[in-house]
Amino acid sequence: MIETESLTKRFGGLTAVDNLTLKVNDGEVFGFLGPNGAGKTTTVRMLSCLISKTSGEARIAGYEVGKEADSLSIRKLIGFVPDNVGLYDDLSAYDNLDFYGKLYDCAEAQRKENIQRFLTMLGLWEKRDVMAGTFSKGMKQKLAIARALIHEPKLLFMDEPTANLDPESAKTVRDFILELKKEERTIFLNTHNLDEAQRICDRIGILRTKLIATGTPQELEKALSSGGGTRKTVVLLQEQATDAILAGVRKLPAVGSVTAEGNKLEVALGDPEKQNAAVVEAIVKAGGHIQSMTIVGASLEDVYLKLVKEGGGS
Repeated sequence: MIETESLTKRFGGLTAVDNLTLKVNDGEVFGFLGPNGAGKTTTVRMLSCLISKTSGEARIAGYEVGKEADSLSIRKLIGFVPDNVGLYDDLSAYDNLDFYGKLYDCAEAQRKENIQRFLTMLGLWEKRDVMAGTFSKGMKQKLAIARALIHEPKLLFMDEPTANLDPESAKTVRDFILELKKEERTIFLNTHNLDEAQRICDRIGILRTKLIATGTPQELEKALSSGGGTRKTVVLLQEQATDAILAGVRKLPAVGSVTAEGNKLEVALGDPEKQNAAVVEAIVKAGGHIQSMTIVGASLEDVYLKLVKEGGGS
């Protein structure tokens, strides 16, 4: 659906996006993570044909970004939820959507059906005749999402869709994204929310002007762990961890820190899958009885912070 090759954007002497090469597949939710100023919004604005690229190439569904003849076709294929919603405050929620539907040449029957459908899904149908200017920030954000979908785009760009929303509104938006995911729409999601990305994204890209890493949340976590990140085996015992159990585990080769709290034992290991059998043997030999064992790897937060720090050269 989206392919870029060395996509670059400069503003004077500032390089906002530097040689971005990326592929986003049809029907996936792709999360774009990075700190403020990383180039996430600039990337989306280039791909949406709102600003020009400096160099490189980008294609959406085979259409070339930056080619005048393809720009209109790209705009028809995409929906865009910006960080600034930009609604018409003196129009009702219904009339805002109807206006944009007409701009996209949606037939009247389709406009009516989609307006009711999306306002209902987002909990705004009962407010359809209320002026958008009276809406809360969360309600405006949900209305902006409905506006971006009114013409049934195949690709939806969302720039921080849950930023500054209250927990209830944020949950509504996340649930709505998951519903769209079932329809196999492609969603490109700019977000700072790591938990949100982990819950709803199929793959994630981490950007700091340059693309630092891509992969599923699980792949990124595993890569950090296998590259020296912290991995632990958490052991629950039937009794409190004794000095004999601790001593037995600490004698094992390639074991890092070993900590105990009550009946919970945490053992830092280089390769838990291979070393857990030796841990079990040491515990049993020392008189311990195991209830359960769990491998805990690096979190997405660990991955993000480590890669962004390295990507910034600090």
